[in-house]
Amino acid sequence: MKKIMLLGSGELGKEVIISLQRYGMFTIACDNYINAPAMQVSDAFEVFDMLDSKSLDAAIVKHKPDIIVPEVESIRTDRLYDYEAEGFHVVPSARAANYTMNRKLIRDLAAKELDIKTAPYEYASSRIAFELAIEKIGLPCIVKPLMSSSGKGQSILKSMDEVSHAWDYAMNGSRGDLKEVIVEGFIEFHTEITLLTVTQSSGTTLFCAPIGHRQERGDYQESWQPSIISENDLIDAQEIAKKITESLGGAGIWGIEFFLTADGVVFSELSPRPHDTGMVTLAGTQNLNQFELHTRAFLGYPIPNVISKRSGVSSVLLALDDGNIEPKYIGIEEALKEENTELRIFGKPSTREFRRMGVVLVDDILGSDMDLLRKKANDTVASIKVLSRSKI
Repeated sequence: MKKIMLLGSGELGKEVIISLQRYGMFTIACDNYINAPAMQVSDAFEVFDMLDSKSLDAAIVKHKPDIIVPEVESIRTDRLYDYEAEGFHVVPSARAANYTMNRKLIRDLAAKELDIKTAPYEYASSRIAFELAIEKIGLPCIVKPLMSSSGKGQSILKSMDEVSHAWDYAMNGSRGDLKEVIVEGFIEFHTEITLLTVTQSSGTTLFCAPIGHRQERGDYQESWQPSIISENDLIDAQEIAKKITESLGGAGIWGIEFFLTADGVVFSELSPRPHDTGMVTLAGTQNLNQFELHTRAFLGYPIPNVISKRSGVSSVLLALDDGNIEPKYIGIEEALKEENTELRIFGKPSTREFRRMGVVLVDDILGSDMDLLRKKANDTVASIKVLSRSKI
């Protein structure tokens, strides 16, 4: 039995903990608020600001974990290099965690070092530089903080009248002391996918079937698997995924986002851990869901293959208000009357508008009509309401 510390205890971390415990591991869930989802199923937990290096160090010294698993962006990631040098196993690697949690590092690695096709981009650390970057990139464009999570601070800029709002929104959504943005050219794409990629200590790389997804406010709202794409696009995406994961190093699962355009595959972003759009794998779409793949990979257990089994859709259940107290769920009984439908309530202790509180999972035979499955999942989500108890 190994002792494994998760830095981040949301809904994705909760599923990682469950998978680890099935292999008999001892788990410690960490986050900056009490009763986070993963804490509800872990063997131990710690509540502290993971951006504070002293608090992070204290948790490591106290528990002496065999493996450290970053599960969110809000971590003092530079300390991971030190932990790795001291002999701790960081998943998938300290380099991967640092590069992928800073859009500047990962974008420059992809575009400049690895010659991977990306959207045109510029950086800005001041309002004047921001306006110059917009002028160079052109409108419309995408504005993102260099360091943020779950779409925070991200917006589409369509006119110069929106510059002040986009800048302020990005600054407010920035994580830590790094107050800088990336301005990206708007990509005309016909499909947006996540390619879950598994790297193993043996050197073998495996790919899951592509996952299509839809976003709003920079955050995923629904995902479906498999997403049908051309063979050439799939090969190109897999080659890019292999190139970038080999550069970053380590074993685990990676959520790699691509735009598919008339001119080919364009790299978008990368997460070195289970991906929110990969929640669809909980619908039984493949022989091992993304959390099982992640834990087996970084534990060093073999994964012979990934096999597609069913078509599936995930649709996100959002809170409707800012009650910030215990949530109330209305409509679950009716929703679960639907065949081949599951509901996962994450167990977050409070609500805020648009906070992700659960997910509806719908499945059917492989090759079934995906549009009908998506409609079923979205209709089911619409039948459930999440409100703070103060609004009941």
